[in-house]
Amino acid sequence: MRIVSGKYKGRRITAPKKLPVRPTTDMAKESLFNILNNQYYFDDISVLDLFSGTGNISYEFASRGTERITAVDENFGCIKFINETAESFEMNITTIKSDVFKFLERSQQQYTIIFADPPYDFPTEEFAKIPQLVFQNKLLEDDGILIVEHSKHTSLSHLDNYSHSRSYGGNMFSFFE
Repeated sequence: MRIVSGKYKGRRITAPKKLPVRPTTDMAKESLFNILNNQYYFDDISVLDLFSGTGNISYEFASRGTERITAVDENFGCIKFINETAESFEMNITTIKSDVFKFLERSQQQYTIIFADPPYDFPTEEFAKIPQLVFQNKLLEDDGILIVEHSKHTSLSHLDNYSHSRSYGGNMFSFFE
């Protein structure tokens, strides 16, 4: 994977093969950040990266100037890799090793952008819990947005607070406001 833009543009990051991850493709990531770039000043926002895996999305935000980034994953290897990578690039990324749903239930902090990239084979009920917990616990700032990445074979348009989706190859991003 590579960082698409910002201070670390073009830098390649290679995750250990043993991590249970499926990083967002560079094409999909670049398209997503083009959308976000038109809505937000990256140095003024806070980001929550759920199911963060390799930290791919967190690094992209950090490279573009975001200082307040929290990455949550339940896999110790993923958290360790994000910590090591963030330290080597001098990125300000706070990591939390936790089950994402338990984190969302107890978190009291608000974020401008919440990005969730759960396993593509999640049942629809599991996908539905993400926006439900985010909005129920008021985890988004007033102008905030929740983005859920999923397979093009999964539809989230029936869920509360759904706004729209964008498709990039086999990847979909559903936006909730």
